[in-house]
Amino acid sequence: MEDDAPVIYGLEFQARALTAQTAETDAIRFLVGTQSLKFDNQIHIIDFDDENNIINKNVLLHQAGEIWHIGASPADKAVLTTCYNKTSDSRVVSCAAVWRMPSDWETGSHESPDDSAHNPQTLELLCHLDDSPHGNAACVLWEPMGDGKRVISLVDNHALLWDLQESSTRATVSSTATLEGKGQLKFTSGKWSPHHNCSQLATANDTAIRGWDLRTMSQIYCIENAHGQLVRDLDFNPNRQYYLASCGDDCKVKFWDVRNVQEPVKTLEEHSHWVWSVRYNHSHDQLVLTASSDSRLILSNMVSISSEPFGQLVDDEELSEGEENHQEEKSKEPLKDSVVSTYEEHEDSVYAAEWSSADPWLFASLSYDGRLVINRVPRALKYRILL
Repeated sequence: MEDDAPVIYGLEFQARALTAQTAETDAIRFLVGTQSLKFDNQIHIIDFDDENNIINKNVLLHQAGEIWHIGASPADKAVLTTCYNKTSDSRVVSCAAVWRMPSDWETGSHESPDDSAHNPQTLELLCHLDDSPHGNAACVLWEPMGDGKRVISLVDNHALLWDLQESSTRATVSSTATLEGKGQLKFTSGKWSPHHNCSQLATANDTAIRGWDLRTMSQIYCIENAHGQLVRDLDFNPNRQYYLASCGDDCKVKFWDVRNVQEPVKTLEEHSHWVWSVRYNHSHDQLVLTASSDSRLILSNMVSISSEPFGQLVDDEELSEGEENHQEEKSKEPLKDSVVSTYEEHEDSVYAAEWSSADPWLFASLSYDGRLVINRVPRALKYRILL
């Protein structure tokens, strides 16, 4: 099989929630949450066997309701959060909770892989992030690189910072921030920055992006009309602390320097419908994935605004005399940004894309019809970046 060929898995359920298993850095593993009104909802644990190019799956029951968002603990492989819909008093509410996978979810699955599908185990509820006084939960964010003891939930127009105690079986709100202003204000998504000692949060509501200082829970910047329509997703550059990417219903992907929010540093207009997801590669920040309702996933090489805009940083002593002049000319000219690949394996809206936590060259994408596709960065580009 060709190294760069995609591997496709069908969940047989509609789905829009995807995450890499953040704390798992050896196995290539993704978690997918289903959206089914008729049946019990499920978490599919997707293991990718790199050597044989095959997917192994396990299924856990999530009987609480349809899953809209899923997040994995950065510290404990077995712990995750979901935001899900449940019906109470004939109205639908969005709730958030912390769950643990049963300790033996892996056992027995490899002898008869279909076993877990026919007789799945159930997730163990650790605690509710009980937001009922505040309304509907949009997403739960884990503290990046943290010890798995702090999460933020975005609930209507509130950002709630929670401390998880007693092995995540108890959650208490330690501080809150509230979006003030006219009209129905509602957070749609957010991202906890890995920089500044994890003291900053970025949120999206309507067409605006806001930055918050978590120590004071006060707003530090606001990009009022970041997109022409709803902002769908945000991500921080892992290596450049002030750089933030956003995407939205205006079909655009924008890159911001939050110290100067008048204009985006760069705008991509490659998609022809709403853009649901934008993700920086964790190691090589010039690689950016975007997923859209145009059924496409696009991998871009945004090298001009990356942490290495001139390509690989070369040690002067390694250069021979002849190459020296050539190198000088080259180094004045930032490399050009480009679309690396457009992936067409989906036939429905692609709601999520995530890089693997274990292999920096591998990523998964999920479309609403329950199709999960695993792809790799093209080998030629990989070696260009590495060598």
